[in-house]
Amino acid sequence: MNPGSPPPDEAAEEATSGQVLDFPTTASATDIALNELEMVYAFIYARVGNRADAEDLTQQVALKAIPRLRQGAPASAIRGYLFATARSVLGGFWSTRLGLSESELREDLAMVTPAPTGSPESADRTQRVLAGLSDNYRRVLELRFLHGYSLKEVAAEMKSTVGAVKVMQLRALRAAAKVHTDG
Repeated sequence: MNPGSPPPDEAAEEATSGQVLDFPTTASATDIALNELEMVYAFIYARVGNRADAEDLTQQVALKAIPRLRQGAPASAIRGYLFATARSVLGGFWSTRLGLSESELREDLAMVTPAPTGSPESADRTQRVLAGLSDNYRRVLELRFLHGYSLKEVAAEMKSTVGAVKVMQLRALRAAAKVHTDG
């Protein structure tokens, strides 16, 4: 220690007093949500097909979700909440537009039917998996995932109830996961 210097505790105090410490700032939940609204708009537009309705519904999502956001929440949680709110708003929109209950629409809104872009190898593997299943399991998976039927449509096609189709679909997916397609 130098003869004219203050003791270490005083030196630390002098070094920090009068200085403004810059801590990294995190984006507020509102800022994160506002950045995500463009993706929410695209999600909604893909489901309603016209700009005016998509804009109105995105605004409804913002009005419902943003005031309820928890400050300090991770961006992924905020994004998830926005999309959950968007699905809810879409359910109300289609329920009103089609005159159906929201529970009938819920399964269809959550399900996204991808365009068939798989390779020939993945198509062969899919056929081998389906061939390894019982007739009922194969049929329910084909209708739901290859043809994009709703649970209600599958139930009507298979002359069953929606609840029975849900159970059968779960069991079919579990059975499909156990099918060995090697060689």
